[in-house]
Amino acid sequence: MSSIVAPVAHAAHSAVASLFAAAQIKPGQELPKPGKGAKVKASGSADPSSAFELGPFEGKRVVIVGVPGAWTGTCHAQVPGYIENFERFKEKGVDEIYIVAVNDAFTVKAWEDNLKGDKPSPVKFIADDQGLWTASVGLLFDATPLLGGPRSKRYVIITTKEGTVESVIVEQNPGELTITDAKTVLANLS
Repeated sequence: MSSIVAPVAHAAHSAVASLFAAAQIKPGQELPKPGKGAKVKASGSADPSSAFELGPFEGKRVVIVGVPGAWTGTCHAQVPGYIENFERFKEKGVDEIYIVAVNDAFTVKAWEDNLKGDKPSPVKFIADDQGLWTASVGLLFDATPLLGGPRSKRYVIITTKEGTVESVIVEQNPGELTITDAKTVLANLS
């Protein structure tokens, strides 16, 4: 049995390592184009046929908030600020806010339901269940010791209405919330 497990584990490790190879997206670049296979799912929609590619967002200024994991303490503290301040983001010219977590669609849906309460959420929760979209923008890291596998760095990407990246804000430590909280991002939006 161990002779079968070792090659499979090595292949899986190699596949995961290749996900970290993408360079981090930078201002002025475009988000990954459709057709690259980096599909995500809306919260609660686990059917593979419902997967879609996030972006492009031409004609819309979008804030994409990447979090390491639904329900984790820091993420659970970060996301309500985006929900509560959605109207303030709109006043600054933001059309949509996406919360992207490297979790399955059911976990993301339960988290969304918990955070929004009885009201509909003005932000869109996205499950990047395989981490492919996050890897395509170079923001995946190996969180195996703490979270069991690759996860998203804590980041905020802001796009222009023309479809390019306006700014990328990444926490040095994904377990901390310093520069990617909603109030700090709002204060720096023009």
